[in-house]
Amino acid sequence: MPHPAIARGHVAVITGGASGIGFAAAKRFLQAGMKVAIADIDADHLARAGELLANATAGGAGDVLSLQTDVSKPEQIEALQDAVIARFGGVDVLMNNAGIELTSTALGPRDNYQRIIGVNLWGIIHGSQIFAPGMIARGRPGLIINTGSKQGITTPPGNPAYNVSKAGVKAFTEALAHELRNTPDCAVTAHLLIPGFVFTALTARGRTEKPAAAWTPDESIEFMLARLAAGDFYILCPDNDVPRALDERRIAWAAGDIIENRPALSRWHKDYADAFKAFVEAK
Repeated sequence: MPHPAIARGHVAVITGGASGIGFAAAKRFLQAGMKVAIADIDADHLARAGELLANATAGGAGDVLSLQTDVSKPEQIEALQDAVIARFGGVDVLMNNAGIELTSTALGPRDNYQRIIGVNLWGIIHGSQIFAPGMIARGRPGLIINTGSKQGITTPPGNPAYNVSKAGVKAFTEALAHELRNTPDCAVTAHLLIPGFVFTALTARGRTEKPAAAWTPDESIEFMLARLAAGDFYILCPDNDVPRALDERRIAWAAGDIIENRPALSRWHKDYADAFKAFVEAK
């Protein structure tokens, strides 16, 4: 059975909804008979996505709201909430999914750090803090789904600003889930979506065809829905290259750096290459 918040006539709000995982979620929620509001910063992509979604549902444009939104700005999230309530009433599902990826090193550039953290982390904090009180007050089952990343757990070298933002999403969503379940009469739950390798505009890097290793956004959303129905908090998605068992070993090794007092990011340290390989292959 699907999660009770995902039901005909209910309302979903999705940031970063004009493409990729967000757009796939919007399609799937519409198929379930829901009304959907998508928010995105790119006006052209947003307009096109709104048209495609309206054409894909029996309710047409009446079931779809599109609003240009910069999630790093709380006043724009407040305007999004006002627009959704005016159009559809209350919200049953909030998917804080908007994200960007810019280049970075540990030492900068500062502007990229500020923009990445503003969208990837503050966007999720703003969305949760602004929408959650109204969702709780409705007194019926609701979902807050925050899109994290495996890079926020194993923090690989290459883009520390992105890793910092997604590590923050993990910590914030864990705290949110704990607070919600300890709030009297609260039927809203929070969940951390941790995608695998998904072929989207964010991951394409100039490629026009999906790599064999990648999942499609639709596959990721189907997996998410199944795990939401099962009650999972950590929705750890595999892909065509990395099964869950390998993810588990990588995550366990990253935690082991602290427990074993190894060098930071020892998985990528030349002196630990053989030990990590043996750890992954161990039964």
